[in-house]
Amino acid sequence: MSLSVQSRAENVATFRFSHVFLMETLARWVPTTAEMEVKILFGRHIWDLAQQADALGKRTYELRAPLQFSLRPSERYMRVLEDFAKASSTVEKVQGFYDVVLPGLAARYQTYLSQTDRLLDEPTVRVVERVLGEFTRMQSDRLNLLKDLPKLCVSDSDWVSQNAQLEASVLDMVEHRPVAAVA
Repeated sequence: MSLSVQSRAENVATFRFSHVFLMETLARWVPTTAEMEVKILFGRHIWDLAQQADALGKRTYELRAPLQFSLRPSERYMRVLEDFAKASSTVEKVQGFYDVVLPGLAARYQTYLSQTDRLLDEPTVRVVERVLGEFTRMQSDRLNLLKDLPKLCVSDSDWVSQNAQLEASVLDMVEHRPVAAVA
């Protein structure tokens, strides 16, 4: 079964919202993060998230939604994002972003790819595959940072596990609207 154009637009717009939210969260954290290496890492990944949000926003227009259209995710997923944004220590920030949110979002992208018609939705598939590749590089950047700052390695694996389970328990992050509400 293929996703409708409206459903594809809602998914892409929700992904875009998430990228903007993450970009803004990392940007808020930079001034309050003590470690310069983490500030630099976050800065690089803020730029990556901004570029990804832009590509997703351009794709929404191609899917008959407004240019740079964002759609707030489901309330349950929004709570996950808001709880993540409340992280206070550098360890929680790094673990929350790289061990919980990015892998969860990557899994949601993989689910999207498995549900869409890769031929009819090739432009979205290309954007999503590019984002997934960038997520892999972002994770690699983080691993390189941990070599230099081992104090940021997982200190509470239960916290990571609980938050990852909470993120994964939200089955649908997209708030689907009545047919033709996007157009």
